[in-house]
Amino acid sequence: MNVFAENPWFKALPPAEAEALLAAATPRHLAAGEFLFQQGDPVDSPTGGFFGLASGLLKLCILHPDGNEAILTIIEPGNWIGELAVIEGAPRGNTAIAVLDTDVLVVSPDKFNLLMQRPAFSHAVAVLLAARLRLASGLMGDSGLQSTHERIVRRLVLLARGDMTESTEQRSVISTSQDTLAMMIGISRPTLNKELQVLVKQGAIAVRYGRIEILDMEMLQGR
Repeated sequence: MNVFAENPWFKALPPAEAEALLAAATPRHLAAGEFLFQQGDPVDSPTGGFFGLASGLLKLCILHPDGNEAILTIIEPGNWIGELAVIEGAPRGNTAIAVLDTDVLVVSPDKFNLLMQRPAFSHAVAVLLAARLRLASGLMGDSGLQSTHERIVRRLVLLARGDMTESTEQRSVISTSQDTLAMMIGISRPTLNKELQVLVKQGAIAVRYGRIEILDMEMLQGR
């Protein structure tokens, strides 16, 4: 499937491993607003498995008991998620919700564990986990930066690369609302808007309805 072939992690899989992964998967459709899985779900439940996003969008978040939501990222087509819970055999630590009508490929825990017996596949999953740990560590480090401006710029740069996708190619249009971006960074919407307007005045970005356009990446990064 072309959408997976364009993903850096999947593209790096040896052909035999890529074919085995796709062969082990079954399709599932989610309506907008439907849960793929929820935090606390056991890995052997119907929502268990390793998932490839074929179309649509998924919101990965943590839902707090008080009703507040912390958005971790918006997952784009081509990405695979859910491996950590299957490897640990532990309940899900977060929630995945379809933002739009969404199609996923589901690899059951049993089939995933069989794939993990293949050295090339297990190595690829280790690489995937390492990349996500590095990304998470970087974002956690950002929370300690004194400048909210720096945190916003870093997230915009990551989103230009597909955030979790970590594409080598940067896009000029980020289709993310200011509300979602503010929740990703952990700041208020007014604070975000104020900082974005500074970047607008500099000529680095343009703010449109439901999206942000990067006009000058070097200026955005302060080069």
